[in-house]
Amino acid sequence: GFTQSGLLQIHIRKHTGERPYKCNFCDRGFTQNYYLKLHVRKHTGEKPFKCDVCFGGFTRSGDLLIHRRTHTGEKPYKCDVCGVRFIHYYGLKYHKRVHTG
Repeated sequence: GFTQSGLLQIHIRKHTGERPYKCNFCDRGFTQNYYLKLHVRKHTGEKPFKCDVCFGGFTRSGDLLIHRRTHTGEKPYKCDVCGVRFIHYYGLKYHKRVHTG
């Protein structure tokens, strides 16, 4: 169950299609204000998360964390068939098709 009524309300929006948070730049709507803020950055070009190595900018903190792996060489996702490693989960997911056809 949902312990907070706000979380339940957000969940219900997934079923009703209600998107009360509207973008002032285009016609898109969102179920949560957080997602609206991320979307608006596409229009404004705001990239508040900066890489301390190459100074690249990112709209989301998670994207910066993944980007940092290009500098550190960290590849946490490993193919259980051949052992090849990847920076991002989706790289591994795409790679696995090599083995499954």
